[in-house]
Amino acid sequence: MQKQNNKLRIFRTQNFHKAIQISLLQFIIPVCLFVHITVEAQVKELRLPIIIDADTANEIDDLYAIVRAISEPKFNILGITSAQFHTSPLATDSSVYESQRINERILRLMGQNTIPLPLGSNVPIKNSAEPASSPASNFIVDMAHKLPVGQKLNVVVLGSSTNVASAILEDPSIIQKLKVHYLGFWHNVETNTYDKKEFNTGNDPKAVEILLNTEGLDLNIMTATTSQHLVFKKAEVDVNLKNKGGISDYLINRWETYERWWTKEDPEKKTWIMWDVAIIEALAHPELSKTDAFLTPVENTQRLINIHTEIDVETMKTDFWQSLKKI
Repeated sequence: MQKQNNKLRIFRTQNFHKAIQISLLQFIIPVCLFVHITVEAQVKELRLPIIIDADTANEIDDLYAIVRAISEPKFNILGITSAQFHTSPLATDSSVYESQRINERILRLMGQNTIPLPLGSNVPIKNSAEPASSPASNFIVDMAHKLPVGQKLNVVVLGSSTNVASAILEDPSIIQKLKVHYLGFWHNVETNTYDKKEFNTGNDPKAVEILLNTEGLDLNIMTATTSQHLVFKKAEVDVNLKNKGGISDYLINRWETYERWWTKEDPEKKTWIMWDVAIIEALAHPELSKTDAFLTPVENTQRLINIHTEIDVETMKTDFWQSLKKI
């Protein structure tokens, strides 16, 4: 009888210890999962919140820049908006819809079906007090307000600045929440003089004036003067992309389609300036670009803006091709 009682006590003790172990596991596992999820959330928060605004159907480099941006783990791409480019000799009267279709095609080929693609305005701003409102400008406003306090929305403008300027006119309260990265102007560093006779600027001059005149707006310019040095040769594009399928073939096809048009004017043309890739690379790797603060043009509100004055061309090219290999 005594032995039976001892066995019963041992059995109960063992079960008690097992129960404690199970209870502890039930506590530890959720904590571990919570810690894992929290770390993941923190990693995501460290990524740069970005909207890319692109006149994608205009030339070649926009497509390459978008693909490069999507492959960058430091970026949290919140959306890709389409921009108009009505002054191009190749543009139809629906240039923004052309950009929209290519944006959609790029994301399908890359399997990125969750990135929003709001449609931009098909016309430039007509009056500096009235926005050319669109789903894209509304989206910029909404995303700026959704970011945590102290965090800025990076709007990377690869074409006309219609959409972001319209967003500012629609809701000036977002000005402090924005960091605009604009590809435009020719700029002389020595004399700090600006030449606004440049393609992106010419597609919406009033929008550019809004960006320059808006006090408190964090404005960063990758000028045509600086970005013109990032040049890709067709031979290196073929080596890295030819007959690779998917998005690679799409990029090659885009190059060759435009090449056929351009070679009518310049039969020897076998290179392309990757203007838009320069601004994406500089954002992904700030160490590859030198920036300085300059006063805005004399005809604009006098305030300081940041301008990229030099880029590390060879390292940018190397990084671009290495990044595409990871896709």
